[in-house]
Amino acid sequence: MVMATVVSEPACARMVHDVLSSFSSKWQPSLVKKKPHAQMLQCSLRIRACNSMANKKDIYKQVGLFSLRRKIEDAVLRAEMFASTALEMEEATWIKQEEMVRDFDMWDDPAKSNDILVKLANSAKVVDSLKDLKYKVEEAKLINQLAEMNAIDYGLYKQAYEASLDASEILDQYEISKLLNGPFDMAGACLVINAGPNGIYPKLWAEQLLSMYLRWAKRQGYEGRIIDKCPFKNGGINSATIELEFECAYGYLSGEKGVHYLIRGSPNESSQPEACSATVDVIPMFLENACDLEIDSEDLIISSPLIHGENKRQTDLTVCIQHLPTGISVQSSGERSHFANKMKALNRLKAKLQVTAREQGVSSIKSIRKDNIVSLWEEETRRYVSHPYKLVHDVKTGIEVPDLNYVLDGILDPLLQLILIAESCHKI
Repeated sequence: MVMATVVSEPACARMVHDVLSSFSSKWQPSLVKKKPHAQMLQCSLRIRACNSMANKKDIYKQVGLFSLRRKIEDAVLRAEMFASTALEMEEATWIKQEEMVRDFDMWDDPAKSNDILVKLANSAKVVDSLKDLKYKVEEAKLINQLAEMNAIDYGLYKQAYEASLDASEILDQYEISKLLNGPFDMAGACLVINAGPNGIYPKLWAEQLLSMYLRWAKRQGYEGRIIDKCPFKNGGINSATIELEFECAYGYLSGEKGVHYLIRGSPNESSQPEACSATVDVIPMFLENACDLEIDSEDLIISSPLIHGENKRQTDLTVCIQHLPTGISVQSSGERSHFANKMKALNRLKAKLQVTAREQGVSSIKSIRKDNIVSLWEEETRRYVSHPYKLVHDVKTGIEVPDLNYVLDGILDPLLQLILIAESCHKI
């Protein structure tokens, strides 16, 4: 996991020097000019991204004893400084919510009652997690002390290091959870991937992106559900839709929306690398107010695509809905009936309209300005460079990591968390 706290400017300055000395010029970001503290923050984030992609639990084999002890002590110190205050604050919130449950008549307002109970359950989980954090810190300290008493015992240092990693992971998750404070961040996510034009390579790239997100979901302990997949005749996919039905999926993945470019070597070995593209749209699922949103039926065009061939049965059930005032379109084909697909598409449309209204800073979907809606193809998100060197560059934040294969294998957490931190700093 990745440290979520923002380092101080002097620490950032030291990291700038480390970056310049550690990485070749091809890994330096080509970004617009920014304020010095923003540039330093980007460098520190980039270093964390590079370090976080390594297999941390094997690091005790690669570093000296002094460095290993320092890593353990740093992790313990960070957790000790934060854990007690955080636990005290969260326990106070938990007690306050318990009092609300006792004082509130649950039968008067079932919807509000459910909201209170959900918040109480979440607070209980946070308190338990922070108590576990304190236990892990004490465990790491004790094992570290035993290792020092037992001269050089790499086995004990390994145990202490792994306990400190567990403590850091709990703390990272807690800090990141505090960044997921948007109105839709706790929702699940629906990802719609569409391949770009110009031949088979964008279709193969879209399929690789689909695999990347499915692997990420599996690493979270969940299975992404493929509800629609349109194969390309020569390989790859034209499009795919997956649903990630677990908490905070939208909060983590909302920054994935936009164009993803793969920069690869030319097949005819020319000196100029080639780019292929695919778009990713991210739509929140399970929005509490989505079904309550009223849309005038006269504003909608509901249709089914007229496609024949081997996918005819699926397209018979597919429902497309276009919202005329905004031009926003959605479709659903993964359910077992035409009616179920219609309801799924309608809920998806409501979710997109709510997100669009929030992005434009308006209180009603009737106030959405169609001319201000940015096309997915105009919103560049990330570049994955496989030639002439390997690099993943997040365009929106400037964060770069050299571990292309790790990212494509679904190890997205370090990158996603750094993006959340960078976006949070940008809002301050």
